[in-house]
Amino acid sequence: MAVKIRLKRMGAKKKPIYRVVVANSTEARDGRFIETIGQYDPCVDPPLITIDEDKALHWLSVGAQPTDVARDLLRKKGILARLDAAKAAAREARTNDAK
Repeated sequence: MAVKIRLKRMGAKKKPIYRVVVANSTEARDGRFIETIGQYDPCVDPPLITIDEDKALHWLSVGAQPTDVARDLLRKKGILARLDAAKAAAREARTNDAK
């Protein structure tokens, strides 16, 4: 089962609000999802992005693949940078243990 981090559209007509969700890739855009990890509101200035970093890092670490828009939101919040730093630290620890 391929798991994706993607957006689920909510809100009224012409006033969208999106939830950042973790869902099976075969489910519909607004269909079932596993967990909600955040929210994105593009209609306010500046756009509101709230994402639970711990949940996002957990799902990314177990292999969930973000869509292009979700990847941009995660990058803006600095979550992808934290994931890369954690992976680099783990890699460094493994090389130090091997020596």
